Amino acid sequence: MNDTLVFEQQTKELIDDLKGICANYGLGNDGNEFKIITQVFLYKFINDKFAYEVKKADEQIAKAESWEEALAKLSADDYEMLTSMLPANTAKLKPKQFISHLAKQANDDFADLFDNTLIDIAAQNNDIFSIKTAENSSIVLFEAVSKYIIEENKRDLFCKAIIGKLIGFSFEKVFEQKYDFFATIFEYLIKDYNKDGGGKYAEYYTPHAVAKIIAAVLVTEEVKSVTCYDPAAGSGRLLMDLAHEIGDEKCTLYSQDISQKSTSLLRLNLILNNLVHSIQNITQGNTMLEPFFKEDGDLMKFDYIVSNPPFKLDFSDFRNDLDTKENSERFAAGIPNIPNKAKDKMAIYSLFIQHIMYSLNDENGKAAIVVPTGFITAQTGIDKRIRQKLVAERWLSGVISMPSNIFATTGTNVSILFLDKGNKNKVVLMDASGLGEKVKEGKNQKTVLAAEDEQHIIDTYNKQVPEDDFSVVVSYEEIAEKNYSLSAGQYFEVKIEYVDITKEEFEEKMKKHKSQLTNLFDESLSVQNQILKSLESLKYEN
Repeated sequence: MNDTLVFEQQTKELIDDLKGICANYGLGNDGNEFKIITQVFLYKFINDKFAYEVKKADEQIAKAESWEEALAKLSADDYEMLTSMLPANTAKLKPKQFISHLAKQANDDFADLFDNTLIDIAAQNNDIFSIKTAENSSIVLFEAVSKYIIEENKRDLFCKAIIGKLIGFSFEKVFEQKYDFFATIFEYLIKDYNKDGGGKYAEYYTPHAVAKIIAAVLVTEEVKSVTCYDPAAGSGRLLMDLAHEIGDEKCTLYSQDISQKSTSLLRLNLILNNLVHSIQNITQGNTMLEPFFKEDGDLMKFDYIVSNPPFKLDFSDFRNDLDTKENSERFAAGIPNIPNKAKDKMAIYSLFIQHIMYSLNDENGKAAIVVPTGFITAQTGIDKRIRQKLVAERWLSGVISMPSNIFATTGTNVSILFLDKGNKNKVVLMDASGLGEKVKEGKNQKTVLAAEDEQHIIDTYNKQVPEDDFSVVVSYEEIAEKNYSLSAGQYFEVKIEYVDITKEEFEEKMKKHKSQLTNLFDESLSVQNQILKSLESLKYEN
């Protein structure tokens, strides 16, 4: 096992140890456990990043037997001069805030010392690490963690146990690692805290394969100084992959999400992945009702937009607030009506698609949106009007229909809708539903794409290669003739061929056909449901 894998395992063990401490003090699976784990992990990370950068800036500190003691001996002016030389994305710490300093304290009020240390670090670095809300309030980096231990007499021991786990571990030797390492660590860190809770704003974690394909399709040439945006960012997987495909130093990220938990996780993700310069552009708030980023009174336009928005939820509380003259252009295709029943199935994804279309750079903006596959064939209502608009304006790049259960948390079949305001010619439609291997993940069945499957999708799309029963390259006129359907299956040629094949080859072909039929059936069922809902809505309105 190489050094990176060894350290990856040690990091995961540290995370497990911290979760074990929480469990021992009654916080296992508690709603506040993730706040403690993520903040403690982040405190350790920025402590070690500070040490790493200080040693790079001062050779004598690097050679000292104890870098902490060497720093503590500096005069106030020398200390300030040294810290001013550190990169702008490095948290500024004082010697009394080092983990090693806390580890030496035997205070009876240790919990207060620990909490105050975190709060003071947050205050000192507020300009770098705080997150804005749509109302222009701030969400600071740290808060007190011992308050979550109900029994006050156990708080000191709890905090000492945490420091005891942190003191024997260091991140310093991995700060040169690239994105893949920290992406793995981030996923492991949040794996118990970013699941579909079934609530009003369920947080679906975007699979690695989907994020990789989106980034590789959107970024096909070198770019400089571009803006990237996600209006439903979650913990930021799509933005991270896009940024690393472009180059961290060549892009600025912007995001908004209604969930404070997801927004805090996104901040952690940015810090781990050396994208601290974009934290000032993270916003927590309702993107549909209160879009935050504006220029000259209108919504800001972005070069790249990626999003895996919630598909359906009850937004009846603010639905009528969206139906205004001010929003008439942004939601030109319409706003879903409030149904008599099943309000939780309101199709909010259609609002996100329209918001993204409106927010995209008019010259050559590119976007990728994860949508329910039913969207690409719906023959009535808002979905069809959106597709008609995309064809009329020639804003399409293409669609990739993904395998069923690519998301372990939802059984909804998904497709990736690609927009490109600079593409006036051909459109790529792909049916990748037959790829991948089905595996069990907990109680759910999930489809996993092999690396070669991912690359086949990327290469076929980017090179615009037609492939039997897999991909087609069509014109905007052909799409209009097919009633604006974006389903690749409706463009495949029917061929009759007689070939000798083995039993195994026959079974493989049947497997692929079965998957495609299942996908088409789901699409037709979605269309049927939409027609029934439209009829019900008309009946209700009459």
